[in-house]
Amino acid sequence: MTKADLIEKIANNAGTTKASAERALDTVIGTIKDAVLTGGSISFYGLGTFTAVDRKARKSRNPKTGETIEVPAKKAPKFTPSKTWRNELNA
Repeated sequence: MTKADLIEKIANNAGTTKASAERALDTVIGTIKDAVLTGGSISFYGLGTFTAVDRKARKSRNPKTGETIEVPAKKAPKFTPSKTWRNELNA
């Protein structure tokens, strides 16, 4: 499913226009990004939690040249599905 498909489904289910559904979806996505970027997390009951995690610096290898390179420490987004949703997927 693409973003356009999701917008269409939201518009049909809510009985609203696609433009209105797109603004709502963009607001939700922006709010999630802002919460994670500021070091917080955001949880949706029955879906899961969005957070940011710290990745340690590590050594890696360039597969083309075989040269060892240093990968710097960084932050990465993480989504952890809820136990309820995991159970539904595995039912």
